[in-house]
Amino acid sequence: MFILSGKPLSLLLSFISILINTTTLAQSDFLYHICENTANYTTNSRYQRNLNTTLSTLPTTNNGFGFYNLTTGQGNDTVNSIALCRGDVTPDVCQSCLNDSTVKLRQLCPNQKEAVGYYDNCLLQYSNQNILGNTRVKTYVFMANPQNSTNIDRFNGDLGPLLRKLRGDASAGGPLQKFATDNTSGPDFSTIYGLVQCTPDLSETQCSDCLEDIINRIALYFNGRVGGRILVPMCNFRYETYRFYNQSARVTPQPPPPPSPTVLPSSPPVSPPGKKSNTTRTVVIITVIVIVAVIIVIASLCIIMRSRKKKRQAIPQAVESIHTETAMDIRTEESLQYDFSIVKAATNDFSEENKLGRGGFGTVYMGTLGEGNQIAVKRLAWDSGQGDVEFKNEVLLVAKLQHRNLVRLLGFSIEGSERLLIYEFMPNASLDQFIFDPTKRTILDWEKRYNIIKGIAKGLLYLHEDSRLRIIHRDMKASNVLLDAQMTPKIADFGMARLFKTEETQGDTSRIVGTYGYMAPEYAMHGQYSVKSDVFSYGVLVLEMVTGQKNQCFQNGESVEDLLSFAWKSWRNGTASDIIDPTLKAGSSSLRDIIRSIHIGLLCVQENVIDRPTMASVVLMLNSFSITLPVPSQPAFFVRSNIDPEMPLLHEYSSSTGSNGFEKPKISKSKSRSSQYSLNEVSMSDFVPR
Repeated sequence: MFILSGKPLSLLLSFISILINTTTLAQSDFLYHICENTANYTTNSRYQRNLNTTLSTLPTTNNGFGFYNLTTGQGNDTVNSIALCRGDVTPDVCQSCLNDSTVKLRQLCPNQKEAVGYYDNCLLQYSNQNILGNTRVKTYVFMANPQNSTNIDRFNGDLGPLLRKLRGDASAGGPLQKFATDNTSGPDFSTIYGLVQCTPDLSETQCSDCLEDIINRIALYFNGRVGGRILVPMCNFRYETYRFYNQSARVTPQPPPPPSPTVLPSSPPVSPPGKKSNTTRTVVIITVIVIVAVIIVIASLCIIMRSRKKKRQAIPQAVESIHTETAMDIRTEESLQYDFSIVKAATNDFSEENKLGRGGFGTVYMGTLGEGNQIAVKRLAWDSGQGDVEFKNEVLLVAKLQHRNLVRLLGFSIEGSERLLIYEFMPNASLDQFIFDPTKRTILDWEKRYNIIKGIAKGLLYLHEDSRLRIIHRDMKASNVLLDAQMTPKIADFGMARLFKTEETQGDTSRIVGTYGYMAPEYAMHGQYSVKSDVFSYGVLVLEMVTGQKNQCFQNGESVEDLLSFAWKSWRNGTASDIIDPTLKAGSSSLRDIIRSIHIGLLCVQENVIDRPTMASVVLMLNSFSITLPVPSQPAFFVRSNIDPEMPLLHEYSSSTGSNGFEKPKISKSKSRSSQYSLNEVSMSDFVPR
């Protein structure tokens, strides 16, 4: 037994008192707020009265796990509100944070109908639009620790599995709380702590998708940083190399607080006489026991981490270099991995002379291996928006697809931040380099174009119905069709592809990816995709093949029109021959077949998803001229714009944070999905861990 007395005891007790008070009384830091300017209200209006009523009543709606929601009013004056406390904070800290946020957010957004406020311990959102179950993200808030890991690859390799595990744990948390924390060993005897959370109104799939979306941005924005977080209203994550959350991650359900405040005693209860010395002695004994236990735990952890380090060093370097979310899945495909130095030498150190072109996600180079085999190497750019999920799709998906009209992936290579995809070399590059070039498109007579149209249809049919899993490409366009020496078309770039089980028919997402001019309206506007989304893109591509012009800039005399609009009007008026590429009109015998292809293209781009044919029907239409085609309805029209219709559209939003020790953020919000493209203007704000 150890007994401390006198001055050392006094100092120790003072330290414990300060520590307890600091933990208990620490106020939640205000991080950032967003005032949406889409709709405003006036002073003393019905909306303001409903807002005041909602926010004053909201703290009484606790579901028992720190989630609050309330709706007040009707019609345009409806106020929807939610609040969410971090899953590890105590009820009194949660209540204090919520009370502060309901006052502060109205002061910061004095007349906006929609606002979001982020604190360290809670968030508050209100809007005149529906909030519950809404997974649309308008703005992301990024925060990064300024310190870099001394071993970035190892750090990322340890962080990825931790966050994947937490994502699964939180998503499966049930309708009351979706929250998880855990830690893992990092490089150099460090420990990585992670926290993820969703609002419990989300389904398990919605929560998982939301977390997947923000976690996948780590490789782009936080690569190697020892701490970071991304906040959106419906989910968030944070990781650090120090424990920033309470050890008891799951809080005990608390009953909703009563409408009226509870009256507490004005002074603490007094200890009975004669008990003070015994209490002091007990505190000292407990403190000493805790200190000894901590020392034992630390020593044990050091031994365990040293043992793990030795095991890691035994892993082959080729596997160890694979990092973040890609690591565990790609290890099953190690046979496809190329040595980076070999690929670098094959492309002459990625020289300009070997460059074949640049796409939305990186530059493609021609290479020649030692045995003389030519390859095409896609070198992914870190600022491209294509993250580990897309890279993993390419490796794990394309490597297993075998079809004459699909490009063959030979392998991949990863070294540090470099990510390479190695394909079979296509000597005639991509279809867009022929069909949209005034000179080269003369090489493609109607027979060649028709064979390309049929080949693409067969490739899509294989993806939709004949492969083991139903695959939605989601970025079908001319530049993603490669041509071999015999002009055989091969569908490429599966970074945006999604897998469906055979019984699944439709999915939806808050992360819109693809290319503006080729996107089906239900996908561009609502994030809903299915095999019919690819059918729409294919229809646009067929019309481009017939006209030799891009979908958003069809030249009609002196004017420029939308291709779908003009093709529909021309077909309806019996003047479809007006849109045919002049180089094809020479062979009059094929005119009927060309107009039939226009007809098929218009069937594919109909606005109603149900009206569009399947790729199986399209293949049948292309190969059997005895089949009577149905009459197409009016296609989906897009608002014209001055953007490049082939600009890759990846809805990435960037922002950062400020106030109370944090740098001011730079916010980048999305533009209209129907008419504008938002570049990936990423900026990162650093904060100093406390």
